Amino acid sequence: MTRSTTRGAPTVAARLLHWFDQHGRKDLPWQSGDADGRDAYRVWLSEIMLQQTQVATVIGYFQRFTEALPTLRDLATADEDTVLALWSGLGYYRRARFLHRAAQICVEQHGGELPRDFVALSALPGIGRSTAGAILAQAHGLRFAILDGNVKRVLTRYHGIHGHPGQSAVEKLLWLHAESHTPTARLADYTQAIMDLGATLCVRSRPRCDACPLASDCIAYRDNLTAELPSRKPSKALLTRATVMLVLRDRDGRVLLERRGPQGVWSGLWSLPEAASTDDAWRLAQRHARIDDAQALAPFTHVFSHYRLAIEPLLFDRTTAHAAIADNPDLRWCSATELAALGLPAPVRTLLQNTA
Repeated sequence: MTRSTTRGAPTVAARLLHWFDQHGRKDLPWQSGDADGRDAYRVWLSEIMLQQTQVATVIGYFQRFTEALPTLRDLATADEDTVLALWSGLGYYRRARFLHRAAQICVEQHGGELPRDFVALSALPGIGRSTAGAILAQAHGLRFAILDGNVKRVLTRYHGIHGHPGQSAVEKLLWLHAESHTPTARLADYTQAIMDLGATLCVRSRPRCDACPLASDCIAYRDNLTAELPSRKPSKALLTRATVMLVLRDRDGRVLLERRGPQGVWSGLWSLPEAASTDDAWRLAQRHARIDDAQALAPFTHVFSHYRLAIEPLLFDRTTAHAAIADNPDLRWCSATELAALGLPAPVRTLLQNTA
């Protein structure tokens, strides 16, 4: 199932570090630091943003986020709307809420700093074993392995491991390999190197094996298995849900938004009111404003990881808002300026921009 390197050959870590010195990414905005290591807050933020998101996309969000909230204490004291607005467009908004809560816990329990203790760090919301290891290795040079998606792909191919990496037995084996390859020096560089290898060469489709420093004894390369490894997760048919989104706009150009509840997708974000049908949408619109007509906008579908959402937007323009809406803190009429400062789901923000 696995294959060791040839006796006397450079270790995996040595080859990766040599490759990193020549080809690795060394100018990412979260890599800045001093003699004591990188800024743990910036490393942490980058690790959370990079979950499910590529580096090229993250860089702009990271820079905007750190300009607005440059320290952990700034994040802890920010209100949730500010945090979600800075995160808006990155998706997987639970990451932002966990980030916010973890910062508050650090202020309450750890003197306003991310703990350097692995157990305490990995206990924070949104920080699991791999993320904790990445923070401690990159910020403090401590010897902890990581096992994110890129690393799983590299190790799965290198060791010729079959079975979906999300299965507990496979993941346990991958952790053993990750630990065994982690060196005792240059931890920050090694951690970045193995992530970079998975992100730039050992990619899912058409890996660049000819340029890979590990190709000489990679089992997947030797046995022509790179298209099969890692094994794919058994697929399930995505269900489709339908909803009608109400774009209620008053005579001043303000749009009615509703804060979503704590459960489900987009929880805690401001979004458009929704109804199950066009008739229900009319009845709901009449509860919030005096309306005369509606315009059906182009329908579209937003795909989540576990289902598709078929959205039918309905525009009620130049309405007159009912005063009673002020009694509900989860409903608000927002100007274009106010919309920019709120956390909105990406498809909702795009819809509003297209109907402005």
